[in-house]
Amino acid sequence: MTQPVSLGPVEMVVLSFPGTQIDAAVTAAFAEVIDGGYATILDLIYLSKDADGTLGQVEIDEPLSETGLDGITVDPLGLVSDEDLDVVRESMEPGTSAVVIVYEETWARKLAGEVRSAGGEVELHVQVPRDAVEAAMSASSKK
Repeated sequence: MTQPVSLGPVEMVVLSFPGTQIDAAVTAAFAEVIDGGYATILDLIYLSKDADGTLGQVEIDEPLSETGLDGITVDPLGLVSDEDLDVVRESMEPGTSAVVIVYEETWARKLAGEVRSAGGEVELHVQVPRDAVEAAMSASSKK
């Protein structure tokens, strides 16, 4: 893939899992989002910590088959720093894994470009925690 001149919003997320193999349903959901054009994965790093605390790391340019992430399409830009990875590694418990993903919200690429062209900019971007959304939905359904 070639990099677009104008990117949509770019975010980083860290997903953690029990065990050292990513569930096939998670990988399928990744592929669906990517193939649907909603997101473009710009960087992906898999980390694991086995039961005795030994750390493992698989970069996107290495085979992902042992991680459960094989078949994921990535357009790597190398956006995850060693400092980012250190924070994730320090927070991991033995017997777990994590996937550090940097992605472009491809669905918003045109909108982001138009906002920039009009002199606009993002003043605030907050991701509402899932617990807060569920609580609000529960409260509104009781009315």
